[in-house]
Amino acid sequence: MEILKLLIPKALKILLNPPALRKCVIDKTARVCSKSELTKVELGRYSYIGYDCFMVNVSIGKFCSIANRCCIGGAAHPLDRVSSSPVFHAGKNIMGKNFATFPIIQTPQTVIENDVWLGMGVYVKAGVTIHNGAVIGTGSVVTHDVPPYEIWAGNPARFIRKRFNDEIIKGLLDSEWWNYSDEDLKTRAVDFDDPSKFLINRGAK
Repeated sequence: MEILKLLIPKALKILLNPPALRKCVIDKTARVCSKSELTKVELGRYSYIGYDCFMVNVSIGKFCSIANRCCIGGAAHPLDRVSSSPVFHAGKNIMGKNFATFPIIQTPQTVIENDVWLGMGVYVKAGVTIHNGAVIGTGSVVTHDVPPYEIWAGNPARFIRKRFNDEIIKGLLDSEWWNYSDEDLKTRAVDFDDPSKFLINRGAK
């Protein structure tokens, strides 16, 4: 009974609020949760996007974990014109009115590489790159590129520490394990709780 009480609301949430996907490429093994709104998003193998996320022009790699209510990328507004309002741009807008048709500012692509973890409520500025293995703390606002295997947090997000020492980081980057086949992952996953052991056994193959 307790399980049904948990599963029924979840099922209704998914059925009544499916994700809105526009011009997206989603890997068959990836998952996008309900109420998320994605435009021009590429989502790689075994990555997931949580509930109620908003993303525009984002490339997301493999094995990424993106928690609920994250906002990545977004529309750019011109700051060097008389007004930044979309009623002075070309194309459709929420007001349904155009006083001019000046070109729309193109949104730069945001890149989330592989095995990145974004905590709940993270905001990532358009054009930023978060590199392999990085972790972003809950509620952070990321305005700059984040190097591989670093932990950042805060508003604006700042460097907290590295996940591993430089030797292990280099080994993990060189391994590109996220490109392993499912069969290889089944074999190697036994070592994933110990990066040093994983790299030693990888070298022994």
